[in-house]
Amino acid sequence: MATGTDATGAADATSTTGARGTRGTTSTGWTAPTEDERLLYEATARGDGGKDAVLDVLSRSRLYVLVARLDADTPGFTAPLPLRRDDATGLNCVSVLTPGMLPPWHADWVFRETTLTELARTWPGNKWWLGINLGTPYATTVAARPAHRKEWLKADARSGGPPRGRLLTHSGGSLHGPVAHGLALGAHLAVHNGLVWNQLGAAYQDYGTDIARLRNPWGVVHRAGFRQTLDLLTATRLVGRTPEHVLQARRTLARRLKRTPTYQEWSDSVDPTPAQCRAPGPSDPSGPSGPSGSGEEEPGEGPRDWLRRIITYEDRFRADGILAADARIDTLAAFDYGRAVNVVRLALGARYCDPHEAEQAVLRIGELARQAYGSWAEFSLGYALTRVIHSDADDNSEVTYQESLAQHRILTQDPAGPYRNIPWS
Repeated sequence: MATGTDATGAADATSTTGARGTRGTTSTGWTAPTEDERLLYEATARGDGGKDAVLDVLSRSRLYVLVARLDADTPGFTAPLPLRRDDATGLNCVSVLTPGMLPPWHADWVFRETTLTELARTWPGNKWWLGINLGTPYATTVAARPAHRKEWLKADARSGGPPRGRLLTHSGGSLHGPVAHGLALGAHLAVHNGLVWNQLGAAYQDYGTDIARLRNPWGVVHRAGFRQTLDLLTATRLVGRTPEHVLQARRTLARRLKRTPTYQEWSDSVDPTPAQCRAPGPSDPSGPSGPSGSGEEEPGEGPRDWLRRIITYEDRFRADGILAADARIDTLAAFDYGRAVNVVRLALGARYCDPHEAEQAVLRIGELARQAYGSWAEFSLGYALTRVIHSDADDNSEVTYQESLAQHRILTQDPAGPYRNIPWS
């Protein structure tokens, strides 16, 4: 822990039919599930004059199509786009959904992420319109003649795709209580990827990506592998044994001295080559694994190398105002707990576990985190420190530092964010 502190329009016009209102609230009192639906709602409410705004919103939102899991699992097969008639407009549509409109998890039905560009290039024919969130207050239909599809390509090129580095909350997801607390432990990665942080649902990113992210870097390809990886993460076996040992030495010395030790006192207390800090061999199942910055220890890196990194980045945190002058970071466990939550969400999306099992795992991780840290700020600093010390030798180390700093500030300062609204204990 850290101590111290379209229906009626002509076929050549883009129709944007749907709900009307402001701030994403309809006349029925519905609140948009996520920011994506709110923005789409407001763009749609402008009528045909907002057609460019609708395309801009769609290009910045993740779009999903429903796929039978059997089809998604068939090698080399791409399921056809889902087609349906929109009851509100009478139009024949290719049906897509935005992130907040995905239905509950189902074992046999999954979702594939798509884009306006991909849709434009695989469009089934000129009689179809693009229907977004059909049958909901956040429904929009967009004409899809060849000229319109060229506009889709331009919109995607302008936007650069869904933004990352943002806190995306689902109003229908967990917002309070133990499950929300557990899910919020994984919010750093959710912010990093621009994904909803507070949901155990039909997809984390999408079915194929969730499977791929478990395979590489985690090496998880089935349920048993997920359970093994989760056990290692909840035991904080992958965070990096050497830097954790170094912090433990300072923690022990601080208890004995009843104050934070000086750099020299701390350095003198660290065994330069303790047995528990020697890098494990490649076949050692307890060794660190995972994505870059996950806890991998390079040959030749000793405890005092890690000590210097820790001091360097704690000083940077103080200079940037996120760590108090008299505070320190006592454990890196947050990194494994945060990643454990994301592995659970990936496994749920990959259908390697069911919602009940996922919820129980998230609750367990939450309890472990509360035992290790005393506040959200302490947890977040532990997560950030782990990430930056493990990326210190990388070419992108400064990018990683700035990302970690931004994530910490977003999560600890956003008045609507989980770290400001969910009690730590």
